[in-house]
Amino acid sequence: MKLILTAAVDNLGMAGDVVEVKDGYGRNFLIPRGFAIRWTRGGEKQIAGIKRSRDAREIRGLDHAQEVREQLEGLTIDLPARAGDTGKLFGAVTAGDIAAAIKKAGGPLVDKRAVQIAKPIKTVGLHTVGVRLHDAVTAHVRLVVDKA
Repeated sequence: MKLILTAAVDNLGMAGDVVEVKDGYGRNFLIPRGFAIRWTRGGEKQIAGIKRSRDAREIRGLDHAQEVREQLEGLTIDLPARAGDTGKLFGAVTAGDIAAAIKKAGGPLVDKRAVQIAKPIKTVGLHTVGVRLHDAVTAHVRLVVDKA
């Protein structure tokens, strides 16, 4: 089955790539989750748009990744969350919450899949999370979870 990827898939490709996969993998996993669309001649025209949007938010190289790392490590991200009197959160802080908080704090657009949380964040206070920008570059961001 020939597909056009709409998102990055591990061990398969990046958004905008045309890949050949087994029918069951494409039909049962990639297409229902929105990771891919069927390849058609009309869909071929969408590839340029997908690649343009990917290039806009992609790290361009090792030097660019190090610049973004310096920018991220200079920020202290405040994230309000609902918590009880003891400081324990109702739920946990997710990678999507952290990516949105980085953008809100004036940082660069970060993909939530790049945010690395060592253990679930379930308490208020100061935490450190990693943001993988490049294979060789990971930024360590200070995250302050406040009681909302």
